[in-house]
Parts: sequence; structure tokens; C-alpha cells
Amino acid sequence: MSINMENLWMPYTANKQFKAAPRMLVSAKGMYYTSDDGRQILDGTAGLWCVNAGHGREEIVNAITETAQTLDYAPMFQMGHPKAFEAATKLAEITPDGMDKVFFSNSGSEAVDSALKMVLTYHRARGEAQRTKFIGRERGYHGCGFGGISVGGIGGNRKHFSANLIPGCDHLPHTYDFEHMAFSRGEPEWGAHLADHLESILALHDASTIAGVIVEPVAGSTGVLIPPKGYLKRLRELCDKHGLLLIFDEVITGLGRLGTPFAAQYFDVTPDIMTLAKGLNNASVPMGAVVCKNEIYDTVVQASPENAIEFFHGYTYSGHPLAAATACATLDVYKNDQLFERAARLSPHFENEIHQLKDEPHVKDIRNLGLVGGIELVSREGEVGARAYEVFLHCFNQGVLVRYTGDILAFSPPLIISEEEITRLFSTVAEALRLVK
Repeated sequence: MSINMENLWMPYTANKQFKAAPRMLVSAKGMYYTSDDGRQILDGTAGLWCVNAGHGREEIVNAITETAQTLDYAPMFQMGHPKAFEAATKLAEITPDGMDKVFFSNSGSEAVDSALKMVLTYHRARGEAQRTKFIGRERGYHGCGFGGISVGGIGGNRKHFSANLIPGCDHLPHTYDFEHMAFSRGEPEWGAHLADHLESILALHDASTIAGVIVEPVAGSTGVLIPPKGYLKRLRELCDKHGLLLIFDEVITGLGRLGTPFAAQYFDVTPDIMTLAKGLNNASVPMGAVVCKNEIYDTVVQASPENAIEFFHGYTYSGHPLAAATACATLDVYKNDQLFERAARLSPHFENEIHQLKDEPHVKDIRNLGLVGGIELVSREGEVGARAYEVFLHCFNQGVLVRYTGDILAFSPPLIISEEEITRLFSTVAEALRLVK
């Protein structure tokens, strides 16, 4: 296949390296991509943590086709269309109790920026406009908008833009400690006290100036960091104590990844706001969402003058007809095929198989929860990331797609994966670990 690669600037990619030896995917169905040389590639990452229902679902394809033929676009500023309201209603059926209000965006990055604005608007409506600061967490990923990288805690995402980030953001320490957590299965026993660092940050900044705290329930992009038992409950308690809104970034954990609709239900901790994307509509059309407690919506709407816009925010493509239709179809697939329940049933096998690699060469740590896992490798001196990249390449050449960040391999397969495919996924990784230097 001859393709002109000169014009495209690829995102989050070593462009020179990729274009020298490209890896091209040309079609996908079920659990498998097809490469440009005709090979079947087992998808061990659900694309980018997003194709939870598997590729090429007929129900979703039909929703796209029928909607495109009927309503290609409709504005959502002072207008509406039925599918957007239907999608919000279907989503609210599976969100935690009391979280029934939905605001649509086009990505997780936009969802985060929308959520931050929502928090500020809420506090202003309550007469606490001085609450303007946010607290994120080290190693947190909240997209690549200026709001998201301001509350995010991954250095590489911040360093080129540090002079232009939102002022007044601080960060909790991350939750990972190798000495106390290495090779934990599921939630580590040690570490709930790490949430208490929030008290120190609040004392430094004055709690009355803090608007909210944002964390990923499971930190995904940084390399799969599982929260210690009790950590998220403690964060909830501290936010309640000081009047802060708690945001869960569920872009990765939402829509079945942990065997429940959302991580909030898995951990039995209800945030004030959740940000969603990826699995929301199986990544078939760009889409994101913010889900908030009814109290937030009611406070903002009721504080505004009659006939006035209450929330000065939105996007041209918010609730786009194609996105809304695919969300409806995807949520129906999850329900009809009981994919969340399937993920819960598969989780023990996934855990057992990934931990079989404990004694393979170069393995430093293994972390897992639900159908998400990470294998951290010992880095070569002066070549951080090189070993994981070579494992990634070997797996791809053997027909398995994995993800890597630094020297951490990450796994998040579609929820339709079989036990046999889980075993193949990790046996291929084991083979690669034995081959790389």
C-alpha cells in the first residue's frame, strides 16, 4: 500500500520513527484489526481504551447510516433534536443515583474543560465566587486542553506549555508506592492515608478558595495505577468536609471497564461530577460527556435570570446527531449483551493470566483491576521506554496490539474478549519479554 505520509502531523507519536516503518490498520471487526498486509491483529487495548463493545458492531453502524441519511446536523444552541435527549436519558439510567444531568462534548479533553467550568459556575451561583482553584494529582491525565493539562500531573504533557497553564492549580501525590504495592492483585491494601495530603494542600491555599478536586479513579495513561483500598472514600469525606466538588475522570474507567457501569459504583463512592468519552459510544464518532449531580444543575439554572443562558459554554458539535445516535445504540448493546457483567466474570481470568508473567524477564511490577492491567518493566540505563517499545513491536508482529507508556505495558481489551484470547494476549507478551534484551 502506497500512502503519502508527508502532510499528516500525527498526535502523540514519534513521527519520524513511525513514518520510517509505519504500522497501518485498514479494517476492524469484533476483537481484531486487519493490517495493511492482511494480518489479523488481536486488539488488546480496545483501540485507545475505547472500543469496549468490539469493532464493527452492526447496531452502531446502522445508527450512523440511518442518522446520516435523516439528520446530518442540528444545532444545540437554543435548538435541539430528539436523539440528544434520548442519549442523555439512556445514560442517566446507569449513572449513580442523583447524577442525572448530562452535558455533551466531543472528547474527554473537552469533557474535562467543561467540568472545570461547570464547577466554577456552580460556586459562583452559590455566592462563593472566590472558589477558583483546582487540585489534581501527580501522574494524572485529564486530556490535552489547557484546563486538563493544568490539573493533570504528567510532566511531558505540561513542560512545553507550563507558562500558560491555569494559575492556582496544585496536585496531590500519586498513589503508587512500589515497596508497599508491588504485584498487588486488585486494590492495594496500603495507601488510603495518601488522601490525607489533601488537608495539607488546603491549609496552604485556604480551603475556601478551592473549587474542586479531580482524579482518575484508576490512573490509566500514566501506566495503570490502582487506588488503595479506602483512598477514594477518604477523598470524598475530605471534599465534603471542606465544601469542594469531587470530579471523577471516568473517560477510561467508565462504561464497563471494571465490570460496573462506572468506577464510582465499583468503589461505592459517588462524585459530584464525572467526565466521560471513549466507551460512551464505542469511539465510533467523536463524543464526550459530563454527568453531574442534580443539585449542581438545579443551583446553576435557578440562580440565573428568567430567559437567560445559565451556562456560558458549549461546542458546535455538542450532542451531534451521529454521536447521539451511536451513544444510544452503544448503550443498548451494553445492556442487551450484558457486557458489563461479562467484564466482571472475565476479570479473575484476566488477573490470573497477567500475573503469570511475574517471573518473566525484565518484569518489575504488575497491576490490575477489572479488565485493565499494567506491566511495568525495568528500564535500560539511559533508554527509558526502549524495552517496552520493543515488546510492543514484537507483539504487533505476532498479531497482538498492546499499548506502552515509558516502560509500562498497558492492556484494556474490548469487553467481548474471550478467555482464550486473554490467554493468547499475555502469552504473546511473555514470549516478547523473553526475546528483548
